[in-house]
Amino acid sequence: MPDPAAPTGLRRLGALAGFGRLPPVMRLLVGTQLAFNVGFYMVLPYLAVHLIDDLALAGGTVGLVLGLRTFSQQGLFVVGGALADRWGAKPVVLTGCVLRVLGFVLLGLSDTLAGVVAGALLTGFAAALFSPAVESSIAREAGGLEADGEITRADVFAMFAVSGQVGTVVGPLVGTALLLVDFRLACLTAAGVFVLILLGHLVWLPRRPGAHAGEPVLAGWREVMANRRFLAFAAGYSASLLCYNQLYLALPAELSRVGSPGALGWLFVVASVLVIAGQLPVTRWARRSGGGGADHARGVRALVLGFCLMALGFAVVAAALPAAALWPSVAFVVLLTAGQMLAVPIAQDLVPRLAGERRLGAYFGVVASAGGVAVLVGSTVVGALLDPAVAPPVVAWSVLAAVPLLGAAVIGLQARRTAARPGGQGPA
Repeated sequence: MPDPAAPTGLRRLGALAGFGRLPPVMRLLVGTQLAFNVGFYMVLPYLAVHLIDDLALAGGTVGLVLGLRTFSQQGLFVVGGALADRWGAKPVVLTGCVLRVLGFVLLGLSDTLAGVVAGALLTGFAAALFSPAVESSIAREAGGLEADGEITRADVFAMFAVSGQVGTVVGPLVGTALLLVDFRLACLTAAGVFVLILLGHLVWLPRRPGAHAGEPVLAGWREVMANRRFLAFAAGYSASLLCYNQLYLALPAELSRVGSPGALGWLFVVASVLVIAGQLPVTRWARRSGGGGADHARGVRALVLGFCLMALGFAVVAAALPAAALWPSVAFVVLLTAGQMLAVPIAQDLVPRLAGERRLGAYFGVVASAGGVAVLVGSTVVGALLDPAVAPPVVAWSVLAAVPLLGAAVIGLQARRTAARPGGQGPA
């Protein structure tokens, strides 16, 4: 039965068929995420193995390289977002593509630590440039479609998530095939993918002036930092990225504890299939449950529910300990993925509403960087707690279960305070 609350255009669109009916610019921006992830995941899942086996780097050095790459991406999103507001999306996206091409070439050709570090930093900073530029462009373009009653912004971000997840599945498969030759070929092929992305955006992405062209870059940061409602939201939402990153930290540790490390690969496949098959229906349900209207509290109930599902996933593993069973890990992946599917597109829709539809690059950049800080600090603590010499595993999983609950409490409290004020959307 059609959703009576859905825009007229959305009722006509069935699942991914809606992608083909988006305007060309929107198809380019949504499809960009697929291409980005194909190129990225052709190389990065295998980088640690290359550094250890081919370059004979010590484990601590490998950890440093990977940490620098992550920080140069998540930590510098605020830079990319501010530049997109100042110069417009197109030059920032193109610059990011150039840097990622150079980064992959360096990773493939370098046999020294300095070259590898330079390549890792370039690949990370490239994403810090193009990701907030693309996300803010989607928010702005989709906002216009939503105003025309064609499709909601949350639904476009759901398509964006599905597109990225397809790339996450395809990229490692291509990378595995290329690694039958060597790591260098995988890197150079990934660089070629980003050359194609660069050319596509050079031709088809419109050159639109920055929404705040001519203004000092720091003016955007000052405006964001003065928006207390947004900062509270960003702090609460940062729990989501910390939770997601436990697929790479806590989950492998638990699988090793129960003697099933090989299950990690197919559990990632399970997560990807859930997103590809269910993201759009889940987002439509989440939007309906959040109620209509365009105020700040729109969708907060679904967002909080998503955080609670993430907490339940961690709690299931904690409750099952110390049993050596695989099913708690399966339940964790399913619940965490479901929570992310509920929370992420709704949150991405809330960001421009909290921003008052201004300085979207800076706002999306700050959200991403807040998540990066949460991952840096939180994963350091969790990593220590996962060491059996420090604490039993139940401690780490119990702490992790509390993280999304805390994030939900912050977001829920902030939403109630906003709803209690007249004109509660936009900067404080």
